[in-house]
Amino acid sequence: MYFAAERADWRNAVVYQIYPRSFCDSNGDGVGDLPGITSRLDYLQALGVQVVWLSPIYASPNDDNGYDISDYRQIMAEFGTMADFDVMLAGMHAKGIRLMMDLVVNHTSDEHPWFVQARSSRSNPFHDHYIWADPLPDGSPPTNWEAAFQGSVWTWNEPTGEYYLHMFSVKQPDLNWENPKVRQEVHALMRFWLDKGVDGFRMDVINMISKPWDAQGRLPQAPVVRDGFLQPSFAMTCNGPRLNEFLREMRSQVLDHYDTLTVGEAPLATVQQGRDITHPQTGSLNMLFQFEHMDLDSVGGHVNGKWARKALDWRDMKACMARWQEALHDTGWNSLYFCNHDQPRSVSRFGAMGALRERSAKALATWLHGMQGTPYIYQGEELGMGNVAFDRIEDYRDIEILNYHRVATASGQSHADVMASIHSVGRDNARTPMPWNSGPQAGFSTGQPWIGLNPDYPQVNAEAAQADPNSVFHHYRQLIALRQQWPVLRDGRFQLLWAEDPQVCGYARLGAAQTLLVVSNMSGQSATAPWPEGLPCTQVQCLLSNLDHADHVWGRALHLQPFEALMLLCT
Repeated sequence: MYFAAERADWRNAVVYQIYPRSFCDSNGDGVGDLPGITSRLDYLQALGVQVVWLSPIYASPNDDNGYDISDYRQIMAEFGTMADFDVMLAGMHAKGIRLMMDLVVNHTSDEHPWFVQARSSRSNPFHDHYIWADPLPDGSPPTNWEAAFQGSVWTWNEPTGEYYLHMFSVKQPDLNWENPKVRQEVHALMRFWLDKGVDGFRMDVINMISKPWDAQGRLPQAPVVRDGFLQPSFAMTCNGPRLNEFLREMRSQVLDHYDTLTVGEAPLATVQQGRDITHPQTGSLNMLFQFEHMDLDSVGGHVNGKWARKALDWRDMKACMARWQEALHDTGWNSLYFCNHDQPRSVSRFGAMGALRERSAKALATWLHGMQGTPYIYQGEELGMGNVAFDRIEDYRDIEILNYHRVATASGQSHADVMASIHSVGRDNARTPMPWNSGPQAGFSTGQPWIGLNPDYPQVNAEAAQADPNSVFHHYRQLIALRQQWPVLRDGRFQLLWAEDPQVCGYARLGAAQTLLVVSNMSGQSATAPWPEGLPCTQVQCLLSNLDHADHVWGRALHLQPFEALMLLCT
């Protein structure tokens, strides 16, 4: 079937996500590229990762930084050529690193040849590759759905006298997966990359491909939860009625015929849907990205959506993660992440900046990597990179940020309040250039970077981290190595501990021969927790600590310093 059929050890793997525009620039144009990635493969090998997930590198007008694709079989000119890709892929394989490409097939660019033809005439053969609807009698859009990037999901197309659907940008029309020809096209482009030697796919918003059509072929109105015509609609198109059918067809037509590793991005997925999608026999993908834990510090139902923030209660985080750990054990597989190209930096979000930055970054990593599932490291996370706070909206590049600022300030919100939300959770926090050293442009480029650098790069950079044996980088190296060494990290049952403690986050991983105890104090104050009763422990060995002295913890209680983290082996 997939990766698992040929290499049963894929569950030991750790994945590193590269955002190519911001990773390394080889030619001085300020934009990261494929030769730049190739030049840094030794770094990835030193870190110890087994898989790279590469964000989109296909031809694109860059309305949404490459997630709007105009040609799935061409490389974006800014990133290089197909020959550059072949060299990069061969270099990864030579170092034992597998490559997952980003598969973006819920939508294309409006500049893709399919859509250029589709919008020209209702009788065009490509018209049904996309989703169209006639206006209401008054000429207004057919539903009240709001797009993820503000505004209506419907845009008028004059040549055909119809609206087309785009759940994201106006330049990202949604594909019509009800059309078998669309699915065949997707399967063909997947084979194109797999035949080139790619090892799998991360599938962008894959659980949005099945839309909730009624018996008359119409889409429903969204529930009215706020004033005005447009209403939140993301939930309307997640986990649609034919999702599993479409994914199982993809598996039978493509994935079963290659040695692949797959992960599906699945916003609003439930535990049961996670089990259905990732079940090793009856499912379709190896694992999924669920977002439940990423929404715990936002104010649910707020008019400002994700931009309305609240402090995280770690008891909520523990309960959420435990529910997914327990539900997928032996019936599916988890993805473990705090960071990616769409999320703010975890050390700013959940940890502490300043004097406790490195320690809190290590605490977060220890707690996450000790769970069952595949850990994902986003570029710079292994350095403990934090958020950036540009003063001017003009310094930001992300379409979501720019649209939010425009709409929010026009509605009367203050510039300062809007910028505070952007500084907290905006996507460009993750997209500043990778800091390789303390030199000009952080060693990222010899030219002016496409987006500003994080100003702390003289201190937080890869060269300094590799030279410091106590750095966040080397802590990640140890975590990756432990996953290869201890099968209990792969197979052990998860048992949540200290569920109601607001500071201490811990759990046991219970295996046939060993028990691991993982504990992190997720606060800036000291904490004490009783030693968990009933663990099969006669001897305790500290496998990993983010402090130099951890032997004081043994006894009837765990006395933890601020953001102290431990991984203990109990035998």
